[in-house]
Amino acid sequence: MKRTLVITGGAGFIGSHVVRLFVNKYPDYHIINLDKLTYAGNLENLRDIEGMPNYEFVKMDICDFEAFLDLMQKKQVDGIIHLAAESHVDRSIKDPFTFARTNVMGTLSLLQAAKLYWESLPEKYEGKRFYHISTDEVYGALEMTHPEGITPPFTTAASSGSHHEAYGEAFFLETTKYNPHSPYSASKASSDHFVRAFHDTYGMPTIVTNCSNNYGPYQFPEKLIPLFINNIRLRKPLPVYGKGENVRDWLYVEDHARAIDCIFHKGKVAETYNIGGFNEWKNIDIIKVVIKTVDRLLGRTEGEDMNLITYVTDRAGHDMRYAIDSRKLQRELGWEPSLQFEEGIERTVRWYLDHQDWMERITSGEYEKYYESMYANR
Repeated sequence: MKRTLVITGGAGFIGSHVVRLFVNKYPDYHIINLDKLTYAGNLENLRDIEGMPNYEFVKMDICDFEAFLDLMQKKQVDGIIHLAAESHVDRSIKDPFTFARTNVMGTLSLLQAAKLYWESLPEKYEGKRFYHISTDEVYGALEMTHPEGITPPFTTAASSGSHHEAYGEAFFLETTKYNPHSPYSASKASSDHFVRAFHDTYGMPTIVTNCSNNYGPYQFPEKLIPLFINNIRLRKPLPVYGKGENVRDWLYVEDHARAIDCIFHKGKVAETYNIGGFNEWKNIDIIKVVIKTVDRLLGRTEGEDMNLITYVTDRAGHDMRYAIDSRKLQRELGWEPSLQFEEGIERTVRWYLDHQDWMERITSGEYEKYYESMYANR
């Protein structure tokens, strides 16, 4: 094999798309999918490639330093794409210790194991790469200078031709000061700092990327879009925080996977790249689009399920607006989003409606029991 890569969290939402892309695109790479298989990790997401000769799954906790160091040595790993993380804000508010353990200590465990193994080699860090995937939430919140969306659509070369309303004049840049507001974003900010510190202190070839909200197939249904698609199908309430006016920048998950591929192979060591869709939506507006799309595809009157919207008490420390400026990535490496949001939502809704059996197994926990027994003795 030309290279051996470990992709952590490869059974999760974004990770499974990255694993699939690398396994199919690089047959001369040995791709190791390393995942603890917590509630959000699901190997069913990768059934289409599980028999590929260049793919291997390893069940492991990223906090297990000794086990990961042993894996690095035995498999002669020369690249790490680190996606494994606890990522749900509500869960972090209830249980911050788990987020600190996984996101901070887990990342540190990987870094130290990679350092010890790579520094033991004659070539040391030559040809090696540690790529850490982070979030836009580490930057805090942006101002809503135009809360009614009255400005013209924000247009750059990266966003031309796609839906984008600028709800404020500022955007997160790679140089934006960190200002996390939740236990989740604080844990990710800390892990980002450790990654950069390992470059500055030891010379480890690291890269950090911060991405906006992802959507698409295989997302765990506690997240907004798959949760609401399923609730609309079943005509269950759609709980909306506050007035639904919080703004997020949305990116189709396959575009994120393409960006990760591009950055891993072409990005500059010690650089940070923001990945976003130039695609801001208020939560309430995206919910209405999802309702109309689900209704239409189910043969209902478009918009008839608007009455399912239920406003609930806002989340503690709920940031009002995130918006990524990813022009550096476009300018330096040539990446840009491939889908307009409406096309991405259409694909996403169709996928969940066509895979109701997958959704039912996820929500029932059936898949967890199956894979727990499958890997119990490995």
